[in-house]
Amino acid sequence: QVQLVESGGGLVQPGESLRLSCVVSGTTITNYIMGWYRQAPGKQRESVAHITSGGLTNYNGAVKGRATISRDNSKNAVYLQIDNLKPEDTAVYYCHHVSLDYWGQGTQVTVSK
Repeated sequence: QVQLVESGGGLVQPGESLRLSCVVSGTTITNYIMGWYRQAPGKQRESVAHITSGGLTNYNGAVKGRATISRDNSKNAVYLQIDNLKPEDTAVYYCHHVSLDYWGQGTQVTVSK
C-alpha cells in the first residue's frame, strides 16, 4: 500500500532550522506534484509549500523566504527546510502526494525557548 513517512521534526529554539523529510513507498512521486501542509493546535490545516514534477515551487506567505521545498525522485522523497523558525511555525507537518491525494501521518515541529 501507499505510505508517506515524515521525519525530522522536533523541539527547536526560535531562529534555528529544521529539515523535514518525506519518503514515499508504494507509488512513485516522479511526474507528480508534492506538497507540505501544517496544522497548528486549534487551527485548520494549511498549505506550506508545493513542488511540481519540473521543480517549480510555491510557498505560503508566512514561510516564504525562510522555507525551501525540494525533491529527489531517485529516492522517492520530498524535503522541507525551514530556517529562522518562529514560535508560530509550531504545528504538525504533513507530506501530501497531491496528485494521488495520499497523506503522511505527520511530524511534530515545536518552536519554543
